[in-house]
Amino acid sequence: MTQDKSISELSTAEAKAELENLAKLLTQANADYHTKDAPQISDAEYDRLKQRNLELEAAFPSLVRADSPSSKVGAPVADGFGKITHAVPMLSLGNAFEDDEVVQFADRIRSFLGMSNAEAVAFTAEPKIDGLSLSLRYENGKLTQAATRGDGATGENVLANALTIADIPQELTGAPDILEVRGEVYMSHADFEALNTRQAAAEDRLFANPRNAAAGSLRQLDASITKSRPLRFFAYAWGELSAPLSETQSGAIERLAELGFVTNPLTKRCETATELLAHYHLIEEQRATLGYDIDGVVYKVDRLDLQTRLGFRSTTPRWAIAHKFPAELAWTRLEAIDIQVGRTGALSPVARLHPVTVGGVVVSNATLHNEDYIRGLDSKGETIRDGKDIRVGDWVQVYRAGDVIPKIADVDLSKRPDDAQPFEFPQLCPECQSDAIREEGDAVRRCTGGIICPAQAIEKLKHFVGRKAFDIEGLGAKQIELFYDDPDLPIRQPADIFTLESRDGANLTKLKNRKGWGDQSATNLFAAIQDKRSIAFGRVLFSLGIRHVGEAASNMLANHYGNWAEFEAALGHAAAFKGSAWDDLLAIDGVGEVMARSLVGAFNHPRERASIDALISQLQVADAAKPKTEGSPVAGKTVVFTGTLEKMTRAEAKARAEALGAKVSGSVSAKTDILIAGPGAGSKAKKATDLGVKMIDEDAWLALIEGL
Repeated sequence: MTQDKSISELSTAEAKAELENLAKLLTQANADYHTKDAPQISDAEYDRLKQRNLELEAAFPSLVRADSPSSKVGAPVADGFGKITHAVPMLSLGNAFEDDEVVQFADRIRSFLGMSNAEAVAFTAEPKIDGLSLSLRYENGKLTQAATRGDGATGENVLANALTIADIPQELTGAPDILEVRGEVYMSHADFEALNTRQAAAEDRLFANPRNAAAGSLRQLDASITKSRPLRFFAYAWGELSAPLSETQSGAIERLAELGFVTNPLTKRCETATELLAHYHLIEEQRATLGYDIDGVVYKVDRLDLQTRLGFRSTTPRWAIAHKFPAELAWTRLEAIDIQVGRTGALSPVARLHPVTVGGVVVSNATLHNEDYIRGLDSKGETIRDGKDIRVGDWVQVYRAGDVIPKIADVDLSKRPDDAQPFEFPQLCPECQSDAIREEGDAVRRCTGGIICPAQAIEKLKHFVGRKAFDIEGLGAKQIELFYDDPDLPIRQPADIFTLESRDGANLTKLKNRKGWGDQSATNLFAAIQDKRSIAFGRVLFSLGIRHVGEAASNMLANHYGNWAEFEAALGHAAAFKGSAWDDLLAIDGVGEVMARSLVGAFNHPRERASIDALISQLQVADAAKPKTEGSPVAGKTVVFTGTLEKMTRAEAKARAEALGAKVSGSVSAKTDILIAGPGAGSKAKKATDLGVKMIDEDAWLALIEGL
């Protein structure tokens, strides 16, 4: 990865390699934190990594992956609890780590809303509690449902446990008929110490920190255990409502307090970014004496009507951000440098460290990004770390501010061994011995072996069965590694998964008679595979692991083409990278030439196409779901914005059109239905006139969608 560089310094290849590595590492982090209640990293580190992904994806939209942190919220619910679908998704927050990022956040708000710097936008600022998110549903004043965040869409039913927490009212007076209150379950420092004292006396396991203790206590199958634990609850948000609580965030929080909920006394309304930062630093100074864990301060736009206008990204609201506290540094010995080969053939160096504790977590690995980084150079060939290279045996400073595998911030040359040698980056793939080449302008060296390289093949298969792809229960990364080299039931390409049962035979003897498998587990696996023969278009496309085509792009393409047959035919017609099919592909808003060439190239490469065709022959690919846009006059229509919009920003206009089911294109063609032209419209307006495309101004556009 290249997290030491600014986004503007990264090449496309560097960004791709970094996103690939981040996605792999954070999958495990999500499971550790949300499902196992045993995080191996701090919230600050996890959130910083998600922020880095978000910034990378904004700068390189064609590289967005489904397993990226910016496309995930939480993790699947654990076995043992009933599932509850949130009426309003429980999304995560974007992050800021420096003061100037908070100023930029406030500026982005004004820019999106089309406001001048002189126009005030008030915010609320509140401590970010380090606990477990919980949603409480009240119907006619009675608590009827309690659910954890889960993956943001579906959480765990923990009503019996929530009823044991004193801070959570069981009945409300004067509340809306439907009220979902959201907040954080936590444990105070004093209660945590007392709990661990009791655990030690009973010779039971000790908890690592208050957050783990709170999460583990709330998620007990036996509610009597939860009742014995000193859990507390701060309310700070809401989900579904039958009537609004207030016109502002601050007013709604006051209303929750009036209804009987505990709200944080450090919550404050601020008029400017300067006031936000002052309150942040005040809370930071008080952090050690609060008596409970916090890991930052959350800022939210105060006016709820502005929150509505600002809306949401895929997993985060535009109107809120978490300003996180700084992380830590530590020094240790670099014992070895290993080379890992990724799904796209990228050779990624990893530092093996003498274990050291950083921020309460033991670290033994660190990313070294690429060969230039090891040499002490950035992507432009300029020196970093004062030009100090990294060698085996060096004493290095490890920085864990946002990475599961941390990075090396510095080298202590005074402690460098006399026999330490400069690291020679391999010219051959360590997995298959194919040439590892570095193209001009690319910071990453890649194996040229393709599917003959076992590392690439295995990583592609792991991607195929990933949670955002086929997500086959019982067939994860570890199983893929075992099946890849299996002498009787090898899985070398995706289609092999769906022929596994027929190759095993009627009695399943090849699978069930080996270690770790039996009648039930073999039967369950084949049933899970059968269950995924019918699958959504977007998931299939993403599962193929085509370079530059992530989850968001896969779903976007699925929505554009509608069904697999039309999509496949269009890519065939675009094989020469010209013609109407090629132009149509490039006209999709969000599809650039790099992504388009990668996509068309994959579907017209004989070897890759044969693998895709073999897979599709085993599946029923469901057509893309049409958006629920009943009554929308622009649903299914292709619209183009040009010129200057005066009553909303371009970003807001695009988001609004897409929410109403329209396809937003970046260019005018015969397939364009409406051109919305503001002052200064140029060539697009002329082309629309020549093609007879309907052209309206911004006022007419707003009138067309008024009330929707």
